[in-house]
Amino acid sequence: MTQQQTIKLIECPRDAMQGIHDFIDTDLKAAYINLLLQVGFDTIDFGSFVSPKAIPQLRDTAEVLAKLDLGNTNSKLLAIVANLRGAEEATVYEQISYLGFPFSISETFQQRNTNSSISQSVDTVKQLLELCDRHDKTAVIYLSMGFGNPYGDDWNTEIVEKWANELIGHGAKILALSDTTGMSTPERIKEIVPALIKRVENLNQGIEIGLHLHSTPYTRFEKIAAAYESGCRRFDSALKGFGGCPMATDDLTGNMATEDLISYLNSKGEVLNLNMEKWQEALAFSARIFH
Repeated sequence: MTQQQTIKLIECPRDAMQGIHDFIDTDLKAAYINLLLQVGFDTIDFGSFVSPKAIPQLRDTAEVLAKLDLGNTNSKLLAIVANLRGAEEATVYEQISYLGFPFSISETFQQRNTNSSISQSVDTVKQLLELCDRHDKTAVIYLSMGFGNPYGDDWNTEIVEKWANELIGHGAKILALSDTTGMSTPERIKEIVPALIKRVENLNQGIEIGLHLHSTPYTRFEKIAAAYESGCRRFDSALKGFGGCPMATDDLTGNMATEDLISYLNSKGEVLNLNMEKWQEALAFSARIFH
């Protein structure tokens, strides 16, 4: 493998916090993220520039950003955007390296999540990629509902490959295949991921394929193992598996638990270069965020 060799861990406190009903104090959010910034993750998915009506918990993303200490970390920041307006707002901040956009291959969920159709979202992706180029940022395009959907919309591996190829054709450099409602299985992961990785390696354009898996605690390790064995080296996760997508379902399926991911990768001899003392501090601090 070429582009997939180095392990990249993307810690997602934004995803973990966004569905919590009671508003988390801005200083508390910032303190938690500041701890995570010291652990050594490649990227921290820290907030989003979306309508406060859609995700009220994250209405203070700009204020949180102002309180982050980026002087003693190599971690980069990622913010989620749902439309061009949000992307334009996010590009103002030099501290943000990545803009993430949820591109659903389920028409129902694209409407539900971003209030736009798939075809409209293709146009948004094109404009987002141009905007990122102008502002020295990188887009991360999430192929959400990448392993199926609960709405009855058409899904098969050919649909996944079709949209991955189209997004790459428009210039996307990072695709994160997203299991929005926990529908992935080891079999589906092994069916889809190796083919995508081989496809981008043949292009030799430095494109990354990542996984943003949601899971119940009982299926985490088998999904992590399937992803790793399939060649994936870019993983999204959240401490203790907190969170999920509030736009997908009321009964949240949690994120992949970072501690399970770390445990598995350590068992494979991967050198993660994480500050485990700071990680333990973040684990303890998380009790103040997630009750």
